[in-house]
Amino acid sequence: MNNLTFFTYPSCTSCRKAKKWLTAHSVDFDERHLFRETPTHKELMDLLSLTTDGLDEILATRSQTFKDLGKDVNDLPLSEVIKLIIDEPKLLRRPLLTDGKKLVVGYNPEGLQSLANKNRSLKKSS
Repeated sequence: MNNLTFFTYPSCTSCRKAKKWLTAHSVDFDERHLFRETPTHKELMDLLSLTTDGLDEILATRSQTFKDLGKDVNDLPLSEVIKLIIDEPKLLRRPLLTDGKKLVVGYNPEGLQSLANKNRSLKKSS
């Protein structure tokens, strides 16, 4: 997967900032509406494999949706947490941007730059 996949939600301010940054820096990406095209079980497992903090890195723990769960996700098996995310994608932090080897969570210009540079060097060498 050399393409960047950008999981976004249009009314999310961080998503709009990240999209504006990517566009301004001429970075190609495949945009996926997080709620209409929810990541699959495999995609979520792939995203998790790229995290340094596991679920804590991609879960929107301050969101109302998360608080309404009334569950401690640390007590749940991973398969159940993944199912919860698929059923309720608002549990994910936004945006999520990945090239399959690296993950950027939220609006993070340094992370976006690193991902963009890596992607450009891949294109030049192919």
